[in-house]
Amino acid sequence: MPLLYSNILGKGTPLMILHGFLGMSDNWKTLGTQYAEEGFEVHLMDQRNHGKSFHSSEFNYDLLAKDVYDYIQHYQLKDVIVIGHSMGGKTAMQLACSYHNVVSKLLVADIAPKYYPPHHDEILNGLNALDLTTISSRTEADKQLAKHLTNFGVRQFLLKNLYWESKEKLGFRFNLPVLSTKMEEVGENIGSTANFQGPTLFLRGDKSEYVTMQDLPEIKRHFPLAELDTIAKAGHWLHAENPEAFFEKSMAFMKNQG
Repeated sequence: MPLLYSNILGKGTPLMILHGFLGMSDNWKTLGTQYAEEGFEVHLMDQRNHGKSFHSSEFNYDLLAKDVYDYIQHYQLKDVIVIGHSMGGKTAMQLACSYHNVVSKLLVADIAPKYYPPHHDEILNGLNALDLTTISSRTEADKQLAKHLTNFGVRQFLLKNLYWESKEKLGFRFNLPVLSTKMEEVGENIGSTANFQGPTLFLRGDKSEYVTMQDLPEIKRHFPLAELDTIAKAGHWLHAENPEAFFEKSMAFMKNQG
């Protein structure tokens, strides 16, 4: 398989950041730059079928974790800290459990080790309804997408993926045809016996329903050293909605020598 695309910032302790479903490495550039200024070598990753990374008809968490492991081996990284949000959090969990010798610390943002039923139908239907052969600007795409999705912020997040495939034609960076058929895989859990004994922090948004206190026993079963903390005034996109608190809590965890 080809190597995952990444944007590498700074020098120091290796820190990998894995975006969520339909996201890309660029979503984390502001926080990534801040981490780099604090002495981390930040690897902002595009997972397969996302961003500038390769497209593939195969898509599950074992493969996504192996992609990241292959990247770590290629760059000969050691004692990597991994941050993963949502789908990227599941990838990060699977990576830490399957290849625990390369991960020193794990930070999971607003996702739990459990199955989530498919719930992106509205988004996928809206994206699949766009006729990119007739759309000539992001503004035009937004107008069409607004017929399906009322949330402006979500539309802006999705339309960051628009780019000019050629002079005449817009396309999406993510692999929409494959991702539209893989919703069961995106909601899937990590392996039932998966286990990581290293320092782990789960951060959840106080307005999000993705992670609840009821999930703590299952979190502890897979990640015995895990702590669960909450970001105030934030929903599922906690790192974007309250970046100051996310930065503060993540830095305290990553810098802690205990």
